[in-house]
Amino acid sequence: MNVTEFVKKHYRHFNAATLVDAAEAYKEQLRKGHKMMITLAGAMSTAELGISLAEMIREDKVQIITCTGANLEEDIFNLVAHSYYKRVPEYRTLSAQDEQDLLDHHYNRVTDTCIPEEEAMRRIERQLIDVWTKAKTEGKRFFPHEFIYQLIRNKSLEKFHDIDTKDSWLIAACEKNLPIVVPGWEDSTTGNMFAAHCMEGMFEPSVVKSGIEYMMFLAKWYQENAGKIGVGFFQIGGGIAGDFPICVVPMLHQDLRLTDVPIWSYFCQISDSTTSFGSYSGAHPNEKITWGKLGIETPKFIIESDATIVAPLVFSMILENK
Repeated sequence: MNVTEFVKKHYRHFNAATLVDAAEAYKEQLRKGHKMMITLAGAMSTAELGISLAEMIREDKVQIITCTGANLEEDIFNLVAHSYYKRVPEYRTLSAQDEQDLLDHHYNRVTDTCIPEEEAMRRIERQLIDVWTKAKTEGKRFFPHEFIYQLIRNKSLEKFHDIDTKDSWLIAACEKNLPIVVPGWEDSTTGNMFAAHCMEGMFEPSVVKSGIEYMMFLAKWYQENAGKIGVGFFQIGGGIAGDFPICVVPMLHQDLRLTDVPIWSYFCQISDSTTSFGSYSGAHPNEKITWGKLGIETPKFIIESDATIVAPLVFSMILENK
């Protein structure tokens, strides 16, 4: 049996049933002509979500992505340095000295996976310096994701490719020229690198377009693509990757006072954050009604589980719907 048959046979109740309902509702959104946004928080690129997400992009099952700076860069880190990564399956038993030993060997740990500084981070930094310098010389400015697209298009990374490129979601996105929104990019490793080079006097911060400009970019995209039916919102994790883009609708309504812009047409969040006081990631979707992000009739789902397990299953069900 295929993934859809397996899931529908075994995932009949409780949280598992929500997964099925959310995937079916996603497919219904596509059938009705809605465009879809996927948001990526956490370390989904290091978890190699690109294996399934890249196919979603190639098959036009997603039309825009919002992600953290970490997810933007970590797909490219994995692209050029995969065989240098170190897996630590016993990470729960590591002592403070074990962690220091990893640092001393230039490994940065993300749960059970350690990213090699030189082969991944510094390798990409050298390539980024080239495109940042070119932009500075030509008096041009670009968004963070546009600089990554430049690295892919100028083929400077090809000699370092260390995985099958079909498993890189950023290569798939670049080939589609998919719009990507990266709020808070300065919080990422490459964002830190750029800030350091600005402090050294190598660049001016204005070479990289800001988060405010990303919000303006997203607002324009939403107005051009929502039509009269709205755009679907599939959120993996919480934090800024989800909160930043979902706010574009109330901004258009309440701050620009536009009356002909539809709200988000679908909402699903995969999260292991429990409902708690003041938590955005753990907030029930109905709370978003009070902020003008969702409506009473909007299909709403929370799949309370590990996104590294759930997202590939949902994506597989959607991709089987051809």
